[in-house]
Amino acid sequence: MVEDDYANDVLVSADWVEARLDDFASDDDDLRLVEVDVDTEAYDEAHAPGAIGFNWETQLQDQTQRDILEKQDFEALLGEHGISEDSTVVLYGDNSNWFAAYTYWQFKYYGHEDVKLLDGGRDYWLEEGYETTDEVPEYSSVNYTARGPFEGIRAYRDDVEKAVDRGVPLVDVRSPEEYSGEILAPPGLQETAQRGGHVPGAKNVSWAATVQDDGRFKSKEDLADLYEAEGVTNDQEVVAYCRIGERSSIAWFALHELLGYDDVTNYDGSWTEWGNLVDAPIETGSGE
Repeated sequence: MVEDDYANDVLVSADWVEARLDDFASDDDDLRLVEVDVDTEAYDEAHAPGAIGFNWETQLQDQTQRDILEKQDFEALLGEHGISEDSTVVLYGDNSNWFAAYTYWQFKYYGHEDVKLLDGGRDYWLEEGYETTDEVPEYSSVNYTARGPFEGIRAYRDDVEKAVDRGVPLVDVRSPEEYSGEILAPPGLQETAQRGGHVPGAKNVSWAATVQDDGRFKSKEDLADLYEAEGVTNDQEVVAYCRIGERSSIAWFALHELLGYDDVTNYDGSWTEWGNLVDAPIETGSGE
């Protein structure tokens, strides 16, 4: 595990995973290791032995609705890959776990109890020289029955509108350039909104500020200082958002799982939805 006084035991170290690679590679469904990326090209080249590869774009979203998976599709995906309700699932991926954190949040939305993130993600695993392979494992299918959905960790457009009216803290985890409206998406990524800017009153606390240079999460004390400096405290509701919901899952994870904030939601519609809504209020500029 990761040695820190985080509120919940939801991070594992690369050493912890390395010591259990034989268990992850077993057909027994006690442990499952899953790499989640925006596509599977990187996974195809090299991944941790025994790791299943999930394509975030095609396997973890409803392509017609641009939404998270329907319950039955989530159940089918996990069951087909040998993941049961009782499995301990360790997720990791690229970009310091952007898409792995989104998947973690989706697992929690559907009520999976024992799911964790590999601290540092794919980049840390590779840069530190841990073992890799290009072999794709196959596991016996199982039946998976989800307990959720649990709506308490998810925000919808109506919730954001009410949050703005009530002065509930909103955390915009995008880059300062996206937040100000200077650009609509990170360089090289698709522009998915008609308008730039941010939800009125939102604080810009970049996802990147939650991790160290090597991609591992900062300490609980440093995370608390980061958010409390922006008035984001555990005595109120908090809503996190980004462009498509993956980076905001990092903030949700840091606030809800690592700091133990009681009432944190992820607005997974994020700026792709809000920036395309007719008559939705926006602000531009740095917000200072």
